[in-house]
Amino acid sequence: MRLVLASTSARRRDLLARIGATPDRIAGPDIDESPLKGELPRVYAMRLAREKALAVERGGDEIVIAGDTTIALGRRILPPAETQDIQRELLTLLSGRRHHALSAICVIGLDGRPRLRLSDTSVIFKRLTDQEIDRYIACGEGLGKAGGYAIQGRAESFVRSISGSHSGVMGLPLYDTRTLLESAGYVLG
Repeated sequence: MRLVLASTSARRRDLLARIGATPDRIAGPDIDESPLKGELPRVYAMRLAREKALAVERGGDEIVIAGDTTIALGRRILPPAETQDIQRELLTLLSGRRHHALSAICVIGLDGRPRLRLSDTSVIFKRLTDQEIDRYIACGEGLGKAGGYAIQGRAESFVRSISGSHSGVMGLPLYDTRTLLESAGYVLG
């Protein structure tokens, strides 16, 4: 039995290693990640995880795992910070507020059946000053990330409280990942 990670994210590979799962193959799925009109964040995250898993060709002896982490502020899906201007806007929105890191996982087992789970982690940021936002943007770690920050780095010091899966905010909720892999018959090392 072989494990296929439908992601080119080094962070997801590192998180899988924490539970003794080493992908035999890495395959970057090519899907449109645009939200559908009126799509709610939870539905969006689960749809993307499922579509990513299904977009990867799977051999008869392969289990595929894919994930998506979406940052939601209320019913609003926050985009990845593709530019520093977008990152500034995102961090300003998150400053002093509660948001949700929705991390969806899809595992397709040998039976071909997609198994889905969603981890919902509530995160509250401290009120950020303009200088803190400027310094964080200058360090470069949140660029390209959902919500414009990486909790496993300097942004962790912005977190007043967190309720849920810390690894889920990083990109792969390990408890849910373990549960799905085991339910698909994958034996963790």
